[in-house]
Formats: sequence, C-alpha cells, structure tokens
Amino acid sequence: MVKKIVFTGGGTVGHVTLNLILIPKFLKDGWEVHYIGDKHGIEHEQIEKSGLDVTFHSIATGKLRRYFSWQNLLDIFKVGWGVLQSLAIIARIRPQALFSKGGFVSVPPVIAAKTLGVPVFVHESDLSMGLANKIAYKFATTMYTTFEQAQGLTKAKHVGAITKVGVKKAVLSQTDSAELDQIKKNFNPSLKTLLFIGGSAGARVFNEFISQTPELTELFNVINISGDKSLNTLTKHLYRVDYVTDLYQPLMDLADVVVTRGGSNTIFELVAMRKLHLIVPLGKEASRGDQLENAAYFEKRGYARQLQEPELTFENLKKEVAQLLSQKEKYENTMANSSEIKSQEAFYDLLTTDIAQVKGK
Repeated sequence: MVKKIVFTGGGTVGHVTLNLILIPKFLKDGWEVHYIGDKHGIEHEQIEKSGLDVTFHSIATGKLRRYFSWQNLLDIFKVGWGVLQSLAIIARIRPQALFSKGGFVSVPPVIAAKTLGVPVFVHESDLSMGLANKIAYKFATTMYTTFEQAQGLTKAKHVGAITKVGVKKAVLSQTDSAELDQIKKNFNPSLKTLLFIGGSAGARVFNEFISQTPELTELFNVINISGDKSLNTLTKHLYRVDYVTDLYQPLMDLADVVVTRGGSNTIFELVAMRKLHLIVPLGKEASRGDQLENAAYFEKRGYARQLQEPELTFENLKKEVAQLLSQKEKYENTMANSSEIKSQEAFYDLLTTDIAQVKGK
C-alpha cells in the first residue's frame, strides 16, 4: 500500500519553508504527497515554483483575528466551508498523517484530519504560539517546537530549530558567478560588509533606512536583499537585489554582520552559520509580538544583539555593529556551542518514526 501524507500551512513563506524541506524526503521514500492550502496564497506559488510532484488542493480560508471585526462573521463561514472541503479531501486521500506548519489556512485541514482519525503533527517556530497553532494544538497528536514551551503542554515536543547544519556551497551559474565578481569589484575590502535581509519579501524599514542613509556606504559595504525589484542596483559599496537563490550563500559569506528581522527561521539559520547578527524585530503594532520575544531570547542566550525599530538610526546601528565585531569570537563560540539546532535529516527521521508509532498503536 502506498503511504500518503498531507501537508498544510501558508500565508507567509515561513509557514511553507519547512514543508518544502520535508516534502522531497517523503517523495524520495515513496510517499504520495498532497498539500492543502489557498490557491491564491504563497503556499500555492511556492509549491508550483518548486516543481515537486505534489497534488495541491485549494480550500476556502478566513483570517483569525484577536480583535473585533465585522469581517470575522464572514470569515467564520469561510473557515467552516474550509473544514467541510478538507473533510472531503482527506476522506478521499486517506493519508497516514497530516503535517501542519501553521498559518490561518492550516486550521480547517487540522480540524478535519482529527475528525477523521488521521494523526496530526504540528510545528511551531516561535517562542509563543500564534492563534492558528493555539487552535491546532487542541487537535494535534504531537506539536514540535523550536523553543521550549511552558509546562503543561503535554503534546509539545521540543526539537530545536530545524535548519541546515553546516553550509552547503551553491554551484554558481556563469551569470551568478559574473554577478558576484562585479559585486566584489564594487566593494572596498577594507570596509566591513553589512547584509540587510527582512524575510521572504524583504523589509520596508530596511529598504527605506538604506535609501535615506547615504552615509552608510561611506562606512560599510552594504548588501540589501529587498524584495523590491525597483530598488535593484549595483554601485560603489552598495548591492541591492530583490531576490536571490544560488547567490544567497555567497552573499552571506561576504557579510561580516547580518541585520535581520526576528523571524525564527532566519535567525536560527544564522546561528547554524555562526554569523554575527543584529535583530530589528517587528513590533506589536504590526504583529502579535513574537519577533520581540524571539529577539529577547536570542540576546539573552548570547547569540545576537537587538535594536528596536524606532531606535534604528545610523548612529545606533554603528554602535551595535561595533559591539558585535568587538566580541566576534564570543558570539561565534556561543553559536557554535548551541544545542538548539536539529538537522533536517534528523527531524525527518523523528517525524516518520512518530508517524509509524502512532499508526502502529
């Protein structure tokens, strides 16, 4: 009998990345893979772009809000319809398990899977659970967590951050190799290099800060992965690009310090790379505060320094970068000795073992 698994999760790249890491491993081992998401969401875009042999099923999805909004009434019906759609899809597939990475779209498939007796495995990246995963936890067989969770969450299993252990060098195409050579020619080897990255779509605050702070390139070489194609440029001491694939690691290698948002996927990847980093977390005015918690945790553990967004000025940035560079060895040693990194292969082995154990009961 062919083993089958359903993945779900979306809304942001962070809710899709781990799925895209795991799916090829399941396919290689002969599993039939399905994905439930929103055909208008980033999850569908990423699955299509990946070229993986995955059957995508689209459902209705509504946003889950913590505040009163008349839109909540309409979205209750969307979520309900999404549950009914998911019930029909999962009943037809009859999978051995469902794996959810979170996001609003994941709630209906998780509820449907539990209703049909399909084991549900959920992953939470942040220090505190988002609303979607708080709901998912109630229906989960097991929740894997990056951070240690409060006592009493009996279904939570702390696994640490799932990322590449070590750095795999990309084989650059002739075009990428020529681009990298041009970047190096425009950079001053006597200056330190800063790389600004704000997640899957860049970060507007970093883009604006770089545009409005010309003195940055007098003191540093600057790389800006912006998410905005209109900003693409290569000039003296400055390289701005909307998106990179194979060039990502070479650009990381060029950087002395990475300035980033506080999404757990990115910052734990920086720990795995032992790369000095300054976290500028997204504040509560634009999020539930998870990045603030992540940044505080990283600073407390000695992995990084943090700077609040309202305090992001040229002078403050210089000071924080100088602090990181002056204690470079200490930060690198702390990251090297971290026990919070789990390889993708180790997590895949754990997940498939847990699935087999649950199905064997």
